[in-house]
Parts: sequence; C-alpha cells; structure tokens
Amino acid sequence: MDLFHSIILGFVQGITEFLPISSTGHLILVEKVLNLSQTDFLKSFDIIIQLGSILAVVVLYWRELFTNWEVQKRIVVAFIPTGILGLVFYKIVKAYLLGNDTVVLWSLALGGIALILFELRHKEEETDFGELANLPYKNAFIVGIFQSVAMVPGVSRSAATILGGLLMGIKRRTIVEFSFLLAVPTMLAATGLDLIKNAEQFSGAQWDFLAAGFIMSFVVAILSIKFLLSFIKKRSFIPFGVYRIIIAALFFLYIIYK
Repeated sequence: MDLFHSIILGFVQGITEFLPISSTGHLILVEKVLNLSQTDFLKSFDIIIQLGSILAVVVLYWRELFTNWEVQKRIVVAFIPTGILGLVFYKIVKAYLLGNDTVVLWSLALGGIALILFELRHKEEETDFGELANLPYKNAFIVGIFQSVAMVPGVSRSAATILGGLLMGIKRRTIVEFSFLLAVPTMLAATGLDLIKNAEQFSGAQWDFLAAGFIMSFVVAILSIKFLLSFIKKRSFIPFGVYRIIIAALFFLYIIYK
C-alpha cells in the first residue's frame, strides 16, 4: 500500500459511506482491483478512515448533534444494539468477513434486490414521522437493530438503516438524515475500538496513509451527503438497488475470468 492507494480508498470511502451501496464492500472490491493484500493494517485502514466521513456529518449537522437533546437521546437509543453486537462480534467480523469477496458480492446483490422490491411496494404516508425529535424510542431502537446487520460487509449501514426506518413509518428525508447522525457514534465506536487494539502497531508511513485517507474521505463525504439529500427529493432508492446488482455481477465475472 502507498500514498496513492490511500487517497483512492479515501475517495471511495467518502463517496459510498452515506449512499445505500456499502462503503466497506466497495473498499474491499477496489482493493482487489488494486491488488492490495488483506493485511491487518489494511483492514484497520478501512475502519479508521471512516473518521473523515464522521467529521463531514459533524460539520453539516453540528446543531442536531450538540444542541438538540431530543435528537441526541434517540441517537443513543438507536446506537445501543449496534454497540453491543459490535463488541460481541468484532473479532469474528474482522477475522472472517472483512476481505471476503463472496460475502461482499452476495450482500451487494441481495441488498440491491431488497431495495428494489421494497421501493416498488413502499408508499410514504402523511402520518409517517417527519421529526426526529418526536420519533418514538421503540422505533429508534428497531432502526438500530437494522443498522447492526450492516456489520456484514456489503450490506451497507446506510441501506439497512434507511430500510428499517421506512418500515417503521419514518419519512424518507428524516430517516436519511437520522442515518447520517447515527453514523457518528457507530463509526466512532468502531474506529476507537480498532485504534485501541492496533494503533501501537502502525508505522510512521502508515499513519501518513491514514491521514491522507481521512482528508479525502472528509471532503468527498460532504459532497456525497449533499448529493443524496438532493437525489431523494424526487427519486426512490431503486437506482441504487440496480447499481448494487450490476456491480456485484461485474465483480463476479472479474473474479471468475481474472
């Protein structure tokens, strides 16, 4: 891995983190194209550069994160399932799922099918929840359970959270923004846990790679967030579902005929 690779991966992380297409899945696939070995550092890199995406949310939504107590309480409630399950399954996910091409591709494809089928049946109602500050805690907790499924690479934290929210009767823009906000404690926890366990093993050059990936992820994530908010005003998530199926099929062929 070199500085060029870290910048490319930071770009991929930033553009995919908040879209329902799986940032981790895309990082793993791009790393395969770049012929990068799935070392312990690379797995940590994929987790830690999420800090750039977190900072993008903090910059854009600092009022909700730091001044809106009602929203803060619902973020905490939704984070509980992921926090508990993340601690329990951290070693298993990192050892057996991260870097697993088969898991990623099947998750991308099946997730794409789920997005399409759901959107074909879903219709937003006037009675759906439109204010996060008024969201029942039970609904917030269930959204958190959906988010925890995204520990499987390729599922997409954003897609799982958004689908869970729509099923709970939350308006589209509201659950998308809740997904942004919920990413902050979720990715902070994942990154913090990995840093605690592995930071002392990183070399000086590896810290430089992390810094480059972080900066690129931050800049691109801001643009990605703004794009998604504009996109959902008039469109459904079906195009993302189609994209997931196509990219999974292409990489299946790539792996077979490489």
